[in-house]
Amino acid sequence: MNKQHDSFWGYRESIVFVSVIIAAGFVLQLLLGEFDLHIIRAPLNIIWGAIMVLSLIALSLFRKDRFFRWLSGVPLAVTLVITIGILAIFMGLIPQVQKINPHDQDFYSRIGLRSVTSSWYFILIYTTLLFSLGATITKRLFTLKIKDYAFYLNHIGLWLFLFAAGFGAADRERYTMYAFEGKEESKAYNSGDEVIKLPLTVILNDFDMEEYPPELVIVDNKSLIMQPENKPLFFRIDNNSNTGKLLDWDIEIREYLHRATEAEDGGFKETEIQGAYPAAKVKATSRHTGETREGWVYYGNKMRKFEALKLNDDFSIVMTGAEPKRFVSDVKVVFGQKEKYAILEVNKPLRNGSWMIYQFGYDNKAGRSSAYSILEIVYDPWLSGVYAGIVLLAAGSLCLLWSGGRKKLKDTTNDME
Repeated sequence: MNKQHDSFWGYRESIVFVSVIIAAGFVLQLLLGEFDLHIIRAPLNIIWGAIMVLSLIALSLFRKDRFFRWLSGVPLAVTLVITIGILAIFMGLIPQVQKINPHDQDFYSRIGLRSVTSSWYFILIYTTLLFSLGATITKRLFTLKIKDYAFYLNHIGLWLFLFAAGFGAADRERYTMYAFEGKEESKAYNSGDEVIKLPLTVILNDFDMEEYPPELVIVDNKSLIMQPENKPLFFRIDNNSNTGKLLDWDIEIREYLHRATEAEDGGFKETEIQGAYPAAKVKATSRHTGETREGWVYYGNKMRKFEALKLNDDFSIVMTGAEPKRFVSDVKVVFGQKEKYAILEVNKPLRNGSWMIYQFGYDNKAGRSSAYSILEIVYDPWLSGVYAGIVLLAAGSLCLLWSGGRKKLKDTTNDME
């Protein structure tokens, strides 16, 4: 009976406490704007972490006190996790932006829902979660039991991961670098568009791109609006199927060159030179009149305007630009006395210590002929702490599976006996 009463009050107190934190966070958000992570950059985040640990150790001396039992208990932990889960849902529903113009804010921006992780209420809830999780760890450490090793690995790993990923974010720097082929580059732009010289050098050996075959679409000759206007129809050029339909026309691809240039006879030929573009010889037959139109259609480039196949006075067939399928940068990166070679792709960065280099973009107008590659360079000195937390979590999970399997096997053996 008493346990139920304590549990009830534990959840009620937790809900009220977390609600007060959220309300205080909203007030600070409206008065001060979003939380500036740079104010807790090293060494302040390290000092804050040390204060947090020392405070938890001091509080644990009174671990039998009702307040500490509540701080390290399930009700507060569940309430905090649910609250962060709700904030995560808002992050998924409302587009998040890294930088908000202070002079152009809508309602969601003013209350921090467009940058949830930089809002005051998120920082306060996150910090409280670290205190609650830390209190749980210190309470169990005072009654250290070897058999609880999986618990220690999981909880210490989670605390380390949350602290390094959260408070370590203040020291994380992002840079944008424009690397030109054959040239050494060590300068990049930071988030404030300032030019910074980095302690590394990037040499772009080659930039390459694979493209999807382009599409054909019928457009209005005067407005160039794709048809049908509300829901345009496209014909994807495919080497395995060279026939299709567009509106009232039967389409046949007589010849297709993905990288073409104009030939001397007025046609086109395959080439690998810079500035080559897709070109297709198209035959269109009207299903109503039987009349046919045939000619070359191409998207063109900076030097050559696109070419359309005129069907009649109202409509023509044009080719869309080829969409990128895969783009990569062959780079050499010099870190002091160390050289590293890598083929950078989207989501396949180069890692070296606290540095990560990502394939970010290219000259969109030039496409495959882009003379430079846009790289995103991230410096995160807390990355090793994040990885250490993940390793401890993984080890703890494996230990739980192993100990659970042993217990099940033991129970089965006892039943057989």
